[in-house]
Amino acid sequence: MAIDAESIPEWLRPPPEGWTAEHLDELPPSAPRMEMIDGALIMMSPRTNFHSKVMWQLAAALRDHAPGDVEINTEMTVKLGRRQRPEPDVIAIRPQVADPEGRRTFFLSEEVVLVVEIVSKESEERDRTTKRDKYAEAGIQHFWLVENEFGNPVIHVLELGTIGAYVETAIARDRLKLDVPFPMDIDVKSLSR
Repeated sequence: MAIDAESIPEWLRPPPEGWTAEHLDELPPSAPRMEMIDGALIMMSPRTNFHSKVMWQLAAALRDHAPGDVEINTEMTVKLGRRQRPEPDVIAIRPQVADPEGRRTFFLSEEVVLVVEIVSKESEERDRTTKRDKYAEAGIQHFWLVENEFGNPVIHVLELGTIGAYVETAIARDRLKLDVPFPMDIDVKSLSR
């Protein structure tokens, strides 16, 4: 199917120097949610019911366990570099920049304690490989990958190893009990209810 160049909105045309992380803040309010990987704008597809339930339930569970200096957020981008601004499903952060009016649109990689990606059909490769590698390169210590196993969440817990790549330290199907990045005990099965 050929796309007529005239039908592409002006805001979707890349600037001459290519897209940078700052350009996400310049998109019009009518634009769909997007993230940026390697300077490419990627439209976020609609979430499945499983994805939405797990995201909100996991964020709530993490809020219940997070210490006072850690905030839990959803659907916020993380600026990893000039042309990298992915949007994880859930993040735990220690913000270094005061934001009393709540106007920030992204967090910096050095503020991120934990990043969580819930795998979707359309983003399998990005979640499992591309984003995982980008988060590791940015030095984010904790990364969780949540898979849908017959309607039940499975959490793969990864930590940044000494070689700069993630190492899987746990797989949780029933309970997730960890001491890092902060102490927690989460009923994994309840996350999709």
